[in-house]
Amino acid sequence: MLTMKELEQAVSSLPREELARFREWFDEFDAKAWDKQLEADVKTGKLNKITEAANSDYRAGKAKEL
Repeated sequence: MLTMKELEQAVSSLPREELARFREWFDEFDAKAWDKQLEADVKTGKLNKITEAANSDYRAGKAKEL
């Protein structure tokens, strides 16, 4: 496995076209990781307080159309 320093050096040395491809890959990779974490947080109830507060604010008329 590469160290962070080695990874930084490898990415820094990529030609422009390869860096663009890496960026696209990493964006997709990061989005999937975010989605997976969000799903896990929903399943474990970590977002319940936030959801309840938002629903309460909405019912109290503290929300507006975007």
